[in-house]
Amino acid sequence: MTQSLTILGSTGSIGTSTLDVVARHPERFRIFALSGHSQTAKLAEQCFIFRPQYAVTANEAQAAELRTHLAAAASCQTAVLHGEQALCDIAAAPETDGVMAAIVGAAGLPPTLAAARAGKTIYLANKETLVVSGSLFMQTAAQSGAHILPVDSEHNAIYQVLPPEKGCLKQNGVQSIILTASGGPFLHTDLADFPAITPEQAVKHPNWQMGRKISVDSATMMNKGLELIEAHWLFNCPPDKLETVIHPQSVVHSMVRYADGSVLAQMGTPDMRTPIAYCLGLPERIASGVPPLDFATLSALTFETPDYRRFPCLELAYQAMQAGGGVPCVLNAANEIAVAAFLAGRIRFTDIARTVRHCLEQDFSGSHHSLEGLLDLDAAARRAAEAFVQQVAHR
Repeated sequence: MTQSLTILGSTGSIGTSTLDVVARHPERFRIFALSGHSQTAKLAEQCFIFRPQYAVTANEAQAAELRTHLAAAASCQTAVLHGEQALCDIAAAPETDGVMAAIVGAAGLPPTLAAARAGKTIYLANKETLVVSGSLFMQTAAQSGAHILPVDSEHNAIYQVLPPEKGCLKQNGVQSIILTASGGPFLHTDLADFPAITPEQAVKHPNWQMGRKISVDSATMMNKGLELIEAHWLFNCPPDKLETVIHPQSVVHSMVRYADGSVLAQMGTPDMRTPIAYCLGLPERIASGVPPLDFATLSALTFETPDYRRFPCLELAYQAMQAGGGVPCVLNAANEIAVAAFLAGRIRFTDIARTVRHCLEQDFSGSHHSLEGLLDLDAAARRAAEAFVQQVAHR
């Protein structure tokens, strides 16, 4: 049967890769709804090609822009909506079978939770859903029967090499989960040069084509820290059973260590269409358009332990994961504010970790057991981070 899909964040790198895979299998998929933030011309092009029933933008002004673009093709009958409620509506709509959750940042949390409440198959690419609301999201999915499939290359790799019964890792002989990290563009940069790193340098990832925010997160290795917290919730894995190793070639996407001494790894060309195609095609394997891995061209596969002096954000993420409760929510909110400030040229690269550390040292009140409580905690952490950024920026 044809699967009806809603893609949250269709104009981003995950969204465009998803549509590339979908286009290769028109007999298997149809697009029910798309959403984009500010790239209205790109969203219009996607609507012309895939003819969704709905397209959602962030606000009314962007919706007006999209309607203007769509007016160029009278045959395109896509209805244009805007705002958070519209995102939640298309994610939970009875007409959609699966939801690709690819909105970057905490903004993706409400519609992804809406999809979970509605019992959808969720292709999870939004890290912040589990970082901010891990317990709430997993409990909601369990109650509704929602099916969660990890799209991040690391979690997808782990999912592929875990035993079929993933509920209890210990009973299945799993000793630990190993997430690989490229180390980003500054793996061998002199630490003395870190304060002078520019946004243009930070967004040039050596292996992956990603958006600006996630590219900076990769450079600080906060991205890997967020993935650790994700893995903790996705696989019900204790923090002390989660490892991180730097693997600059990005060929081994992650590994699982077993009690008998075996280590199972998933490998492939670094291209997000592979994990996307894996999730969309289950239980079959379908073509992704990714070229095969050519082992003859691989000079070496190397691994090393992360250095917290070089990657303090990774250590902060470990600490937040171990603290639990609302602390990962604070971590994520502070990081989003700090990265935005860095990309805007307001603070230095090294101030990102300083901002996050400052916020983790504050005492925030509020509950992490409801969406409303988490959003309040998120807002409070953002205010604290912005205040610290202003202090740093005016020094």
